[in-house]
Amino acid sequence: MFPEYDIIVVGAGHAGCEAAAAAAKMGSKILLATMNMNTIAQMSCNPAMGGVAKGQIVREVDALGGMSGIITDETMIQFRMLNKSKGPAMWSPRAQSDRMRFAEAWRLTLEQTDNVDFWQEMVIGIEVEGGRAVGVRTSLGITIRGKAVVLTNGTFLNGIIHIGEKQMGGGRSAEKSAKGITEQLIQLGFEAGRMKTGTPPRVDGRSLDYSRMEEQFGDENPSKFSYTETTPLAKQRSCFITYTNSDVHEILKTGFEKSPMFQGRIQGLGPRYCPSIEDKINRFADRDRHQIFVEPEGWNTVEVYVNGFSSSLPEDVQMKALQKIVGFENAKMFRPGYAIEYDFFPPTQLNLTLETKVVENLYFAGQINGTTGYEEAACQGLMAGINAHYKINEKAPFILKRSEAYIGVLIDDLVNKGTDEPYRMFTSRAEHRILLRQDNADIRLTKLGYGLGLADESRMAAVDKKITESADIIAYLNNKPIEPGDINRMLEQVGSAPIVEKQRAGQLIKRPNIEIKHIAEAVPAVAEYLSKFKADSIEQAEIAVKYESYIVKEHTMAAKMGELENYNIKEKIDYRNIPALSAEAREKLLRVQPETIGQASRISGVSPADISVLMVYLGK
Repeated sequence: MFPEYDIIVVGAGHAGCEAAAAAAKMGSKILLATMNMNTIAQMSCNPAMGGVAKGQIVREVDALGGMSGIITDETMIQFRMLNKSKGPAMWSPRAQSDRMRFAEAWRLTLEQTDNVDFWQEMVIGIEVEGGRAVGVRTSLGITIRGKAVVLTNGTFLNGIIHIGEKQMGGGRSAEKSAKGITEQLIQLGFEAGRMKTGTPPRVDGRSLDYSRMEEQFGDENPSKFSYTETTPLAKQRSCFITYTNSDVHEILKTGFEKSPMFQGRIQGLGPRYCPSIEDKINRFADRDRHQIFVEPEGWNTVEVYVNGFSSSLPEDVQMKALQKIVGFENAKMFRPGYAIEYDFFPPTQLNLTLETKVVENLYFAGQINGTTGYEEAACQGLMAGINAHYKINEKAPFILKRSEAYIGVLIDDLVNKGTDEPYRMFTSRAEHRILLRQDNADIRLTKLGYGLGLADESRMAAVDKKITESADIIAYLNNKPIEPGDINRMLEQVGSAPIVEKQRAGQLIKRPNIEIKHIAEAVPAVAEYLSKFKADSIEQAEIAVKYESYIVKEHTMAAKMGELENYNIKEKIDYRNIPALSAEAREKLLRVQPETIGQASRISGVSPADISVLMVYLGK
């Protein structure tokens, strides 16, 4: 009935879609197995992509040739660049998406991608022969052969939905959970755990009074995610902000005795940085209000996502509390919020390629690895798809360093440190974040994507042009003399000290409150020169000039840390036989089996003294 596939991808969420698309474009024959083809790329939680650090990940996925940025650009209803008041390392793109159009665009993209087949059914097990994954088994008893398998099961593995005292099996609202895979993997020697996440109620936008809320507009000149020629937004939908209050909190407290979280019915650990509303009012009892973001779910639908009100309290308590929020007095609920508990597999059981250490040619990506977020899932799916394709074609693995991409930081953190709570990316996790900006993801990664066969020649040409143009602008700014009479009036207007003798434009731009646009407005010759360049080339040049010393320092630090990555640990070591190592280091190193000294240095519990011992042992 089925041919033998190169790669079978199980699950069609954000990780599964990126894995299937990437491996197919690289030439592998793909089967994408999902329990419901109508929910491919479903935005299970909030209808948005990007945000702080997450936006950088989407830009990186796009630069490598993934699809999430393009799909987001095609279906977003609002765009905002967050943290513009801070340095460029913190600038983070975020888009409000049309939930239905996003899923539809992903499905149509996959249907139009050569080498992708689909099968709608539950996968209940992996076919393993000689310690290697060779296919999957379905609930109908069908065996489908494949050279590699990528599991992207999201929250479906033995998923349980909690609403007050009510429990029901499910991987998502109105969708059944997946059975069988966890039990088999444990038998094969994997360690499993439980995590939980939650979602807020959805309400009818027609029943809300937006006049009583604060309107949140998109950017005046909206940008986009993809470095390709996607069309920027011509119009946008607003979001709104309102707040809880003491009345809301008191009503929510009446449901605590039926809360599955407070009564111990939920065993899994939830996301620290996205707590439920009941958790917030319990942990932060001194605060009399919490912010609520009122987010439309699309261009035409009236369904609204109540961001900040995630809850697993009884539905009647949720409803009563909602109607005490300003603007929600007459709110009608479409469906209540709920918590979902699901199986995950600690990611220390993976190699940096996302291939499992226990079973060869078996890859995990997304929430199965203990992460949370569409963006974190998408980048893992992309990397798993690339590496599965390379593995079955006997090519060297594709691994991004921490100094190359947030994607490299995420995977390195997971594999070397593990996670005991849903892992979410933050800029603070990246020690080289001044190098890993959203604006230069194309410069950092497009050449790699081109080498993979995922980024085409037009992308490469655009990046080369951007590099050339920004270099020309940098040279111009560093050599262009500016006379005091041309610039001092502008300097005084922005509160910067006037100059007494001519200075190079580049020196002026290094001032904290001076931007390239200020100089262009004051000096017509500069404006005329810049008019022939694209905005992104100008932005790239400005950042390079203004933050030159920081960028040079970061490159130096990255190079020093990179030296440790060059010390390969080629053989498998029994670390129990190195008594000079601490007991914890022996245990952790034995379990992880790092491939380089650099990787060993990032394992939680391995000290600098342990690294010195290890380098002596290896003769380094």
